[in-house]
Amino acid sequence: MSEESIEAQYQAELKQADVDHHKPTAGAMTGHILANLHVNDVKLHQTSWFLTGIAAEALQPLFKELIANGRHNYDALAHVLLDENELPPSTEAEYKEYAMLEEDGRNKYRDNAALIDMTAHDYNTQNLFIDRAIVLAEQEKRPAMAAFLTDLRGQNNQAIRRLQAILGKSAWEDLVEEDDDDEDD
Repeated sequence: MSEESIEAQYQAELKQADVDHHKPTAGAMTGHILANLHVNDVKLHQTSWFLTGIAAEALQPLFKELIANGRHNYDALAHVLLDENELPPSTEAEYKEYAMLEEDGRNKYRDNAALIDMTAHDYNTQNLFIDRAIVLAEQEKRPAMAAFLTDLRGQNNQAIRRLQAILGKSAWEDLVEEDDDDEDD
């Protein structure tokens, strides 16, 4: 393939991505999820490396499991996108643009509770995108994508519950904001 042809295809991809992200599609939203999975992998490693004290040894198996699950889901979700004739983000620049999770080198100095709390919040943030992508996939009649994302949501919920339990909290404590408008006066 010629360089001109490669450039033309890439420019068409960029143009379509811009359109898809301004009026979100299931594919575009799932691209955000993939980017979040990539950043979460980095953050899970950072947390596992910088846990301290006796808890560090006790928590290593959980973090190894979370890392393994995340890596599996990253690859599997990329294949779901390809199966749906979508182009998954595939560069660090795209991950940086599409991810909502944020890295911070300062985190290595935080205590275990803060690291675990941030991890639970990261899964909760990922769920916001997953929920939106499920709705879009259902609207676009993409049942395989919706099914994968629904399973991923369940895995994230389990991770949240386990992390929150370590902190002595219920699954959604301090993660879900209460809507004051829903309360009866």
